[in-house]
Amino acid sequence: MTYSHDELQFSSLYLARFASSFGFMTVLTLLPDYIDALGATGVTIGLFVTALEVARTVGIVPLGWAADRYSKRTILLGALALSAVAYLSFSLVASVDGFLVSRTLQGLGMTGTGLVGLALMGDLAPDDSRANYIGRYNAVRMAAGIAGTVGVGFLYALTGFDVVFGLIAVLFVLATVGIWLFVDADETSVAGFAFTDLALNRRILTMTSFRAQYAVAVSLVRKWVPIFVGVSAAQGGLAYGSAIVGTVLAAEKFTNMLVQPVTGRLSDRHGRALFVFVGGGAYGLVAMAFPFAAAFESLLSVSVPVAGEVTGAVAAAVCLNGLLGVADAFREPASMALFADEGKGEGITSSFGVRSLVWKPGSILAPLAGGWVMGTAGIEWVFFAGGFAAFSGVLTFFGVLSWTHGQRALRQW
Repeated sequence: MTYSHDELQFSSLYLARFASSFGFMTVLTLLPDYIDALGATGVTIGLFVTALEVARTVGIVPLGWAADRYSKRTILLGALALSAVAYLSFSLVASVDGFLVSRTLQGLGMTGTGLVGLALMGDLAPDDSRANYIGRYNAVRMAAGIAGTVGVGFLYALTGFDVVFGLIAVLFVLATVGIWLFVDADETSVAGFAFTDLALNRRILTMTSFRAQYAVAVSLVRKWVPIFVGVSAAQGGLAYGSAIVGTVLAAEKFTNMLVQPVTGRLSDRHGRALFVFVGGGAYGLVAMAFPFAAAFESLLSVSVPVAGEVTGAVAAAVCLNGLLGVADAFREPASMALFADEGKGEGITSSFGVRSLVWKPGSILAPLAGGWVMGTAGIEWVFFAGGFAAFSGVLTFFGVLSWTHGQRALRQW
């Protein structure tokens, strides 16, 4: 069987995306184990999340500018190599400071692989089916998330950190080779500083009215799902091991993987803003329901090898996290395609860079606030705050969209 050059290019980008998501979800799945092993509590737990986001923020502008000005391919290769080093360092962590160093390296690598890889995908995809291609690209990310939660949870229980992070490093090496061999050298070049013009683009400004607030919702909910499932009952959690945490996280990735290519194709046809609005509102509803999973504890009790006892609370958490995946599958490809539309030919990496920068204040500050809320009011209030932020973002987006672009803009974008 032979493959066309375009198929090899897309496949190489898929592998790079798979490696990045696999590594990210592995650390997220094992985060409760690091918390317990290192004795982290309260604000320190928030700092574990914030360290990653700070590092990801620092790299956005220089990497986005360099990728548009010089070569996306070269920047992506460097980010993949750095990521391999970052994940190997996780196996050596023995203190809070060591974990923060590894998280910082991880964050820098993720900015390069995520931002530049997405820009290459948006650049290569046909204009009239861009959201569909991005949906497929994100589906690969979700598949990696499943492997990086369920598979890694069980693998860690059997082998420990060294084998897990060695496997991730090998994936990054293979992805680096694939990009180097099959992705063409980038021939596009955008002079000047594209961030400035794109940051003032009317459509992008409208999207940021939603995205800045929605970042708080996702940062709280997505980061606190594994904490809620995995930390001790004394801290308000369900106190299950990494295998159960991985299974719960995989539910979101699985439903997102199945739904996102479909919603991406539909948003190409029926208007992308509508899918952003519906997905954001649904996310807020499910987020507020999540803490009530504990109420189903006594409805089921099944013994599972390696994982141990599985209760009704676990089943409820799996279902709710799956619904979060469906909600995000409506929003994500439509949102990315809107930013790609505006950046095509004008600095597409910078357009995605603006998208990422708007996200960062919420993603950096929300985990610190979440750690404080968890320590003072209880873990359930982290989810309530996340749901409120999602509703606030959706309503603001609808208001700005209707006022600035007309009442029919929700269906026309």
